[in-house]
Amino acid sequence: MIATKKSQGRGRPRGFDPEQAIATAQALFQEKGYDGVGVADIGKALGITPPSFYNAFGSKAALFDKVLDRYAGSFGRFVPDALDGGGGVAEAIERVLRDAARLYARKDGIAGCLVLDGARSSGDAEAVALTRRKMEESQALIAARIAAEAPDRADRLASIVVTALKGLSAAARDGASPDELRAFADAAAAGFRVALGEK
Repeated sequence: MIATKKSQGRGRPRGFDPEQAIATAQALFQEKGYDGVGVADIGKALGITPPSFYNAFGSKAALFDKVLDRYAGSFGRFVPDALDGGGGVAEAIERVLRDAARLYARKDGIAGCLVLDGARSSGDAEAVALTRRKMEESQALIAARIAAEAPDRADRLASIVVTALKGLSAAARDGASPDELRAFADAAAAGFRVALGEK
């Protein structure tokens, strides 16, 4: 794929809404994953030609970056919101895991987390790096919250939480039911409590 092809054709169609285009692309990436969506697929969904697509976004990876930002600011808000709730660290992590189980469940043909699974198996290094950056940002938020009670183990415990979130996302994409996801979240939360209490 050409990363930054410039358009020599016509510009974007009249009435083209970049924000709506990003929302449409987000739905495609969530449903099919990064590798499952081509520039032609996006162009068809948006009603624009490939030259207009490159004019508007520069590259598929650049559009994916915008999609990830939008996703983090909407759906992905559940992590910082859960961490900011009341109670101690164990309660905060339990909220994160339970909210993930509820939100990752299949809805309208879409399941799991775009950041965790969107480019998991992609051969596109740029897309993988983009999702890794978002993942690291979330893990840093979780570690900062854990550090309030276990500063010496915050990074290790945050890594455990992120691993559990990856498991929830993958299970949701594989068709796990909401009840199964909730049971996994409860078990992971109980395991976190044990790990938090270890010295």
